[in-house]
Amino acid sequence: MTRRFTALLALVCITLPLAGCGKKGTPHPPGPASEIIYPRSYPAPD
Repeated sequence: MTRRFTALLALVCITLPLAGCGKKGTPHPPGPASEIIYPRSYPAPD
Protein backbone atom coordinates (compact mmCIF):
# COMPACT_ATOMS: atom_id res chain seq x y z
CA MET A 1 0.00 0.00 0.00
CA THR A 2 2.71 2.48 1.00
CA ARG A 3 4.85 1.54 -1.97
CA ARG A 4 1.94 2.06 -4.36
CA PHE A 5 1.12 5.44 -2.79
CA THR A 6 4.76 6.52 -3.04
CA ALA A 7 4.90 5.52 -6.70
CA LEU A 8 1.68 7.43 -7.42
CA LEU A 9 2.95 10.49 -5.57
CA ALA A 10 6.23 10.37 -7.51
CA LEU A 11 4.36 10.07 -10.79
CA VAL A 12 2.17 13.06 -9.96
CA CYS A 13 5.20 15.13 -8.90
CA ILE A 14 6.96 14.32 -12.17
CA THR A 15 4.02 14.97 -14.49
CA LEU A 16 2.38 17.95 -12.77
CA PRO A 17 4.94 20.54 -13.94
CA LEU A 18 4.31 19.47 -17.53
CA ALA A 19 0.67 20.52 -17.20
CA GLY A 20 1.77 24.17 -17.18
CA CYS A 21 3.59 23.90 -20.49
CA GLY A 22 2.01 24.98 -23.72
CA LYS A 23 -0.66 27.48 -24.63
CA LYS A 24 -4.39 27.13 -24.58
CA GLY A 25 -6.12 28.13 -27.78
CA THR A 26 -4.82 28.60 -31.27
CA PRO A 27 -1.67 30.65 -31.83
CA HIS A 28 -2.01 33.98 -33.61
CA PRO A 29 0.53 35.22 -36.15
CA PRO A 30 2.28 38.51 -35.41
CA GLY A 31 0.95 41.74 -36.88
CA PRO A 32 2.03 43.19 -40.21
CA ALA A 33 5.74 43.69 -40.76
CA SER A 34 5.20 47.44 -41.04
CA GLU A 35 4.45 47.60 -37.30
CA ILE A 36 7.83 46.11 -36.43
CA ILE A 37 10.53 48.76 -36.41
CA TYR A 38 14.18 47.68 -36.25
CA PRO A 39 16.61 48.65 -34.90
CA ARG A 40 14.95 49.81 -31.69
CA SER A 41 16.43 51.97 -28.99
CA TYR A 42 16.17 50.75 -25.45
CA PRO A 43 14.69 51.80 -23.14
CA ALA A 44 11.70 52.71 -25.25
CA PRO A 45 10.90 56.43 -25.26
CA ASP A 46 7.78 57.43 -23.34
